[in-house]
Amino acid sequence: MLRRTLNLGILAHVDAGKTTLTERLLHAAGVIDDVGSVDKGTTQTDSLALEQRRGITIRSAVVSFAIDDVTVNLIDTPGHPDFIAEVERVLNVLDGCVVVVSAVEGVQPQTRILWRALARLDVPTLLFVNKIDRVGADPERVLDEIEQRLTPNVVPMGSASGLGTRAASFTTFGPADDDLAGRSRAGELHPVFFGSALVGAGVEEVMDGITQLLPTRGDDGDGPLSACVFKIERGSDGDRIAYTRVFSGTVKVRDRFDAGKVTAIRVFSDGDAEQRDEVHAGEIAKLWGLAEIQIGDWLGEPRRDLEHHFAPPTFESVVAPADSADGRRLRVALGRLAEQDPLIDVRQDDTRAEISVSLYGEVQREVIEATLADDYGLEVEFREATTICVERPTGTGEAVEILNTPTNPFHADLGLRVEPASPGSGVAFRSDSNVDPRDAPLAVFKTYDSFAQHMEEYVRVALAEGLHGWQVADCVVTLTQIAYSLADGPPSRRGPMPTARDIKRLVPLVLMQALERSGSVVCEPVFRISAEVPTEATGPVLAALGRLGAGAGTPSPRGELTLLETKLPASCLQELRRQLPGLTGGEGVVDAEFAGYQRVTGTPPVRKRMTPDPLNLDEYLAHVGR
Repeated sequence: MLRRTLNLGILAHVDAGKTTLTERLLHAAGVIDDVGSVDKGTTQTDSLALEQRRGITIRSAVVSFAIDDVTVNLIDTPGHPDFIAEVERVLNVLDGCVVVVSAVEGVQPQTRILWRALARLDVPTLLFVNKIDRVGADPERVLDEIEQRLTPNVVPMGSASGLGTRAASFTTFGPADDDLAGRSRAGELHPVFFGSALVGAGVEEVMDGITQLLPTRGDDGDGPLSACVFKIERGSDGDRIAYTRVFSGTVKVRDRFDAGKVTAIRVFSDGDAEQRDEVHAGEIAKLWGLAEIQIGDWLGEPRRDLEHHFAPPTFESVVAPADSADGRRLRVALGRLAEQDPLIDVRQDDTRAEISVSLYGEVQREVIEATLADDYGLEVEFREATTICVERPTGTGEAVEILNTPTNPFHADLGLRVEPASPGSGVAFRSDSNVDPRDAPLAVFKTYDSFAQHMEEYVRVALAEGLHGWQVADCVVTLTQIAYSLADGPPSRRGPMPTARDIKRLVPLVLMQALERSGSVVCEPVFRISAEVPTEATGPVLAALGRLGAGAGTPSPRGELTLLETKLPASCLQELRRQLPGLTGGEGVVDAEFAGYQRVTGTPPVRKRMTPDPLNLDEYLAHVGR
């Protein structure tokens, strides 16, 4: 029988029940005999000791099972917002998704964030309204919230009864017709199921929906190889293991890539990962032997860059070992953790002998601290977290360095222009129409496309530290001039052929001059907050928000509770959370959602550079060489 595959994500706000649903699906498919418990730390996908102790998912996990002729590779993802980067990497390899929503808490902030990312990627998605057995379950209210806050394009697939009791159940309206199934697989409609993963209600219906209403893939083994690495872990002997989704083609043992030679393959199948000599299109496998592989790398032809759908980390903290003699061991350990999560962005200041990491929040910090203690035997101290800002150009600036001049020992002419772009657009690199591709050192880079790709990489690295030390965002960098020296050229251009190293070292020199002429401003992250407080506490909470720099918001009374919605700088968010219990008698709750960056008022904060400053020519050349 020809098998089809479905790479399925399970996504939800923390505590909505996605890991319990995963357990129920595995049990219904016959992969496990007993349903594990999140609270007892006995689930299949929360295998890390730290996950079992804390009762939360920290790392994505893959498990496979069969439904009729479909092999489902299910990826369980973290629900806590501190681990959103783990979810981001998974989104790019999914064929379909189930979003779990609590029938009591309803649509929560993380639910909305996840839904927007799935919509941008056009991932066909079903919804499972979980916990109908809990007191306070209200599926109709939650369905209204889904229509208002997520999408109006939903179709209830049945009705729930016995709400708030262990006898809660789900009854379908009948099998989906072909039109519904087709529109669901295309992502145009989103079927909604109700149930309880804890007692098993509605789970069989969701299983049927997974194979009938989400798109499955046939084998495209004859196509060109295209496979994406979305997760990396280390084995017991320290070797790197790459979790890889194959979109087309085949990866075989002994295949060679830039990152190394494949020495072993384990393909996910029937609740385990079995040893094979090759992995085919549609499948997910663990690959050994790729010593230089990184998250986001492609084997064969890339289909697209791994897109960023969520906010970056907004805090950073210096990490210091309890024993100063453990500095080198700490650097190695954090390097290993950065393989699994590149967004922690380990930065080392050799002058101060300090290491800093980027963080989403307190829970992530606690997890890193516990991991260093458990896995590496390192006791560490995290200093007070500070806000991570960005810089944006304020105008247009241009700079040129001419070869064979006192300020340019790098055997090439280079001109660059920097100008602002729209907020959130990132960094774009392009060539001016006046630049002749034949003027680029094609003997070094082979083709102009290769030269442009390397230039874009050099530009992004150089913009990691701007005039105030923060990463430069939301700008366009344009190549305005390029030339190089020749052994038999005219006197002004005579000299050795440049190397790629010459161009790489010249880019920061020119780019920082251009940025200095354009000027830049420092911008801090802000969050859109929703605070639900007792109505009698509205005045004190509004006063506190004003003192913390929140924008004006209009209270929305809802009986005994009032909803306050406004924006608040990230640097003040933790202080609001500290003050809120005292202001509301412990009854206030606040949810926060990243809302972009705004210009810092007053004196802009400065971040110490970790690399030599190109605007200090003597210092720069002393570090990088002439």
